[in-house]
Amino acid sequence: MLAIGGIAFLLICVFGVFAATGGAIGPLMQALPLEFVTIGGAAIGTLIAGNSIHDVKHTLKDLSKIIKGGRFHKSDYVDLLGLLYFLVRLAATKGAMSLETHIERPDESAVFQHFPNILANKRATFIICDYLRMVGMNVDDPHQVEDVLARELRKSLIEDLHGAHTLQVMADGLPALGIVAAVLGVIKTMAHIAQPPAVLGEMIGEALTGTFLGVLLAYGIVGPWSIRLRAVVEEDAKFLEVIRAVLVAHLHGNAPQVSVEVGRKMVPNMHMPDFFELEESIQNLKIPA
Repeated sequence: MLAIGGIAFLLICVFGVFAATGGAIGPLMQALPLEFVTIGGAAIGTLIAGNSIHDVKHTLKDLSKIIKGGRFHKSDYVDLLGLLYFLVRLAATKGAMSLETHIERPDESAVFQHFPNILANKRATFIICDYLRMVGMNVDDPHQVEDVLARELRKSLIEDLHGAHTLQVMADGLPALGIVAAVLGVIKTMAHIAQPPAVLGEMIGEALTGTFLGVLLAYGIVGPWSIRLRAVVEEDAKFLEVIRAVLVAHLHGNAPQVSVEVGRKMVPNMHMPDFFELEESIQNLKIPA
């Protein structure tokens, strides 16, 4: 909602001050729709031309993140750390093979079912199961697992940031597309050069609206959207980094409590539970293994 409020405040300030200082808001509003179609249509065309259909869909889907913000909150991180604690404790006490029934069929596992929000996150569940499966296959070199997992998370982050990158490229191009619209308006004006000055003035004003709209969209809307989307994607990526930290700490031979504490330190500060909150949550875990 903050993103919507910011755009609304931006538009009120820009158009409100323009009208309050004697600007003719009527001709501006009359020119904006067609200029918006020209510039917006050109921007969408460049988006389609420069990306695959998969990337276009990915970008459109990511627009909702701008409004909703980060996907994960403190309760989600507490649940994740609780799940990981139970799994690494089970592996430490009964051996890696004791995890097989849980990681092969997580949908049927009482452990995963105890944390439905984590189970619903297909990517997080896949990574937990996939890398615990590697441990069960005697791939117990923590440095090797850390390297492979870090590269996979980096690959996922780069792919997830494609929407933000696309919006930034669009923002960079919008001022130029505004100039294109303005030049077309000037060409139109020159074709009516015999008209009275009042008519020519209105036509020039409509042409300049293209430049105004291109700059406004670039630096007032699409550019900030790109920054916001990047921040949300990077924040959500920390959720998977917590998994990596806990599993690697476990492979280094740390006690389950220590491994989970290492993971807790990777949680973004605004969502990070304190030591006592997490300890209480873990102590209250009652899951049939």
